[in-house]
Amino acid sequence: MVAEAESIHAAAESASEAAAAASKPEELIVIPVRDVVLLPGTVMPIAIGREVSIAAAQQAVREERQVGVLMQRDPKLADPTALDLHRTGAVANILRYISAPDGTHHVVLQGEQRFRVTDFVKERPIIVARAQRFADPESFTPEIEARFRFLQQQAVEAFRLMPQAPRELIDTVQAIPAPGALADMVAAYLDIGAEARQELLETFDVAARIDKVTRLLGERLEVLRLTHEIGQQTKAAFDQRQREAILREQMAAIQRQLGEGDTRGEEAREISEKIARAKMPPDVEDQARKELVRYQRMPEGAAEAGPLRTYLDWLTDLPWALAEPKPIDIAEARRILDADHFGLQKIKQRIVEYLAVRKLAPAGKAPILCFAGPPGVGKTSLGQSIARALGRAFVRVSLGGVHDEAEIRGHRRTYVGAMPGNIIQAIRKAGSRDCVLMFDEIDKMGVGIQGDPAAAMLEVLDPEQNFSFRDNYLGLPFDLSHVVFIATANMLDTIPGPLRDRMEIISLAGYTEDEKFEIARRYLVARQLEANGLKLGQVRIEDEALRRIIRDYTREAGVRGLEREIGRTFRHAAMKIAEGGAEHVGIGGDDVAAILGPALFENEAAMRTSVPGVATGLAWTPVGGDILFVEAARSPGKGALILTGQLGEVMRESAQAALTLVKSQAASFGISTDLFDRSDIHIHVPAGATPKDGPSAGVAIFIALVSLLGNRTVRGDTAMTGEISLRGLVLPVGGIKEKVTAAARAGLKRVLLPARNRRDFDDIPEDARKRLAFVWLERVEDAVAAAFEDEATEAAQVSN
Repeated sequence: MVAEAESIHAAAESASEAAAAASKPEELIVIPVRDVVLLPGTVMPIAIGREVSIAAAQQAVREERQVGVLMQRDPKLADPTALDLHRTGAVANILRYISAPDGTHHVVLQGEQRFRVTDFVKERPIIVARAQRFADPESFTPEIEARFRFLQQQAVEAFRLMPQAPRELIDTVQAIPAPGALADMVAAYLDIGAEARQELLETFDVAARIDKVTRLLGERLEVLRLTHEIGQQTKAAFDQRQREAILREQMAAIQRQLGEGDTRGEEAREISEKIARAKMPPDVEDQARKELVRYQRMPEGAAEAGPLRTYLDWLTDLPWALAEPKPIDIAEARRILDADHFGLQKIKQRIVEYLAVRKLAPAGKAPILCFAGPPGVGKTSLGQSIARALGRAFVRVSLGGVHDEAEIRGHRRTYVGAMPGNIIQAIRKAGSRDCVLMFDEIDKMGVGIQGDPAAAMLEVLDPEQNFSFRDNYLGLPFDLSHVVFIATANMLDTIPGPLRDRMEIISLAGYTEDEKFEIARRYLVARQLEANGLKLGQVRIEDEALRRIIRDYTREAGVRGLEREIGRTFRHAAMKIAEGGAEHVGIGGDDVAAILGPALFENEAAMRTSVPGVATGLAWTPVGGDILFVEAARSPGKGALILTGQLGEVMRESAQAALTLVKSQAASFGISTDLFDRSDIHIHVPAGATPKDGPSAGVAIFIALVSLLGNRTVRGDTAMTGEISLRGLVLPVGGIKEKVTAAARAGLKRVLLPARNRRDFDDIPEDARKRLAFVWLERVEDAVAAAFEDEATEAAQVSN
């Protein structure tokens, strides 16, 4: 209540002072203006163009009278009336009236006092108003003086921060004695809108006016401070760069005077020493020295300085010098291969032969090995074993998905962010020019609009050319002849012929069940124990459990899936140990189903061939061999042949050839020829979502048709492969090793193979040869005799 009473008392005092400062009403000639507010104590030029404004200005000049300046409420009105004008304005003196040749008129006005319109006397031809002037009080209270001093300090600081404010303006601010005049002057220089100025013009109370101006000036002052601070920081940074540039120029001049202008300080000396230590070939060293001199002569801020320094780093970091060759110990190489890999005897023998040749002829051009086989059979680890046996560094370059030639040869230095190709990068990583470099997944390179990377690989893998391999980024020859190149691939068909011709293909077939068991027992179990944080004594897995995992849960050429399933069983054991339920966990054969769930695979060969019209074939896939079933069915019709199962064109032709062959020899097989005229025959190969093609299913289709039409059941333990001709010959096919391995893995006992594939018998793994009986086919009659015979008479047809 006390504060409210004081506020009312102060308002009453202000009102009384304003009333005391008001003069008697008088008539003023009014000039209406748009978006312009003239404050007392300020000088402002105004352009006038409307007839009412021109007439008012001219009459005031003739009569030497003051004018009243009023801002109209709506600036868009071209002919405002008295009702369209504000009631508060400024009385002004016309200092100068100018009439320009182009018809425009200008007046220079000096604001003198505030006024308020009481009423309008007339509106045409000029506006005349009866107005009452208001003058600011000459004396003021201590509160107003305090506000005045604070506003004066703020104004001085603001004008000092303004970049183009004259010194005289600051002196004027400091010399103004009246608080109201100071508020009006500062408001005139503030960057505010016309409505805000009009509000200040209508504020007669000096204290309130100072408070409003102080608030507006405070906001503007914060902006000016931030702008000044940013400008100072920018200027300091620019001045620092200028200073550094001048010092560098002075330092360079001093070095030139002292005869030290051929280096660029400590950095250039380090690069020069690295060039000397790199033992580059003479032509390469000359080029490096030239680039170093060019780098020294460049200004510090040159755009090329950074890329050129990177180029010099690449040149000096590459292993140009050939290290002292290490002796090759053949016995140690055998031990390393046997320790790292189980089985693969022929592969190991070929690798030992390769190492023996390298030992006897170190400078010779050894063949480039390419390990081809399904995933997970140990192709990459074989390359690592070769590196260990040679005592050399091993680096791997993945080519899967590479479709840009620059990935092999690098980018030219003219491009932003240019880098050497993967070959040079791998050799720099290895740190030696005689490393073992493995090209992984060489069969999965693509071709894009940037070029063919396989074509770029021709020079890399050609011993007659790679002694001077030229990377686009280096622009200099680099000797790759001492690098031991090894490649891996899953499929050979996708490798271009010229590139495949430069490599010696070593095929790796899938593992048999016994080989998987030994690999799991020797390598995978220990690896998964460590991966799952288990110790050797905490978990014990029995041999029967491993065999069940191999037989019932994994059917693959490699062992990656097997390792994952072993990891699942160990994670189950780790959970029990971590929960405190057991300290030692044993995993037996009966525990596998409880941990891994129901068996994923079963021996369905016997079930599939328990009815006539079904034969078991053998197929080759990019991930190893597999078995497939050919099913034939007969329905009433007119002799049509229906083929399903997403068969390719070649496989469809094999089915047509098999049907023609069955028709031509129907009598010898005890088949009635009338069946063909009154029946439609449907041949289906299950797993219809998987594309199938190739001629090797010809024998299986033929046997399925003979089984169907002769109402005879094919033996359930027998699988077959081979192409057939219309003369009844069984022709050779490829992938015998993978197909036979798949038959052994599926639990079959006999395989029917073309007789002309006897040459592939030695490539079949020893374990598969022991578990399977082989029947060699010359003609389709041999296949019929072997596929339908009793098991008691099979020995007469089998040869090993």
